[in-house]
Amino acid sequence: MTSRRDWKAQRSKTAFLALEDGTVMRGYSIGAPIDRIGEVVFNTGLTGYQEILSDPSYCGQFITMTYPEIGNTGINAVDHESRGVFVNGFIIHSLNEPENWRSDESLAAFLKRHDIPAIAGIDTRALTSRIRSKGSLKGYLGVTGAVTEADALEQCTAWAGLDGQDYACKVTCDKMFRWDDISDEASYWGLADTLPPTDLRIVAYDFGIKWNILRNMRICGMDVTVVPATTPADAVLAEKPDGVFFSNGPADPAAVTYAVDNARALIGKVPIMGICLGHQLLGLAAGGDTFRLKFGHHGCNHPVKELETGTIEITSQNHNFAVDPDSVDKSTIDVTHINLNDQTVEGIRHRQEPMFAVQYHPEAGPGPHDPQGLFTRFRDLISQA
Repeated sequence: MTSRRDWKAQRSKTAFLALEDGTVMRGYSIGAPIDRIGEVVFNTGLTGYQEILSDPSYCGQFITMTYPEIGNTGINAVDHESRGVFVNGFIIHSLNEPENWRSDESLAAFLKRHDIPAIAGIDTRALTSRIRSKGSLKGYLGVTGAVTEADALEQCTAWAGLDGQDYACKVTCDKMFRWDDISDEASYWGLADTLPPTDLRIVAYDFGIKWNILRNMRICGMDVTVVPATTPADAVLAEKPDGVFFSNGPADPAAVTYAVDNARALIGKVPIMGICLGHQLLGLAAGGDTFRLKFGHHGCNHPVKELETGTIEITSQNHNFAVDPDSVDKSTIDVTHINLNDQTVEGIRHRQEPMFAVQYHPEAGPGPHDPQGLFTRFRDLISQA
């Protein structure tokens, strides 16, 4: 438990967030003593901040949590969703000390250990309203005192941002690896003794893949080999996979041209599933276009409707770009899902070849779990091919 003296010392570490529109919001530093530039977005999740922080899809961004009280569940070793932390910064209203039996360390300690700057004590409701009104904004997080607010505004305005940028290459794995299903983690979740035998070989492209995606495929009897984002299609086919998976990832899909080329080369050769960035890459490979959303979809409460059945699922999402429905060749691609908040495309399916993709995250760590059946659908697609 933090003492009153420690609390006062923490609050004395002044920090500011400068936005490209000229806004400056002031608070106190709770993370690493590093100044950094990033794109400011907001996440509407009430829980799961560890899974959010460890999602590589947030590379290049400052995450604003709309829920005001953050930190009370701490951080643990099991709930991590990738091999590192790629987010540029973290923005919250109020920092709480952990009071949870699963906690291994505090949020502040975790942020400092991973060199992530963070700010607390600001009006996150006002910040969220500004982003909703003006769209995602470039920002400068100043926590060291080495940069003036005026200089910070100038620097964040001059920053290139995420449009036209390939960030998948920044977060992907260095080399091919096989997902190990028999581990301490599997034992923790009670999976080690109940996992089915594997009867399908899957190659998964890592554009920023989350561990829970790999867990879900393994639970469905898939033996998964993960490959770097730039792996050529020929090298993937040389592994003789039963199916290929295109993962989530950060930034602008139109900039990941090598992945679009590989997707185009693989469609029709092997059954394919994609999510999030993978959904956008497959949409581009099938002849469509993508566009930037005003402030993106970031949260675990997005309603999505499957058009064929009328089923509505609550989904977890994290993306700034979407497939343009007017660009899709209706003779080749069916739009299968839409977002009920803004009618954007949430799913596509190839009409001639075994390929489908969704914009949301069906693995959903920590939740919701409505769409987890999509991994079984991938199995079915492979068996029917």
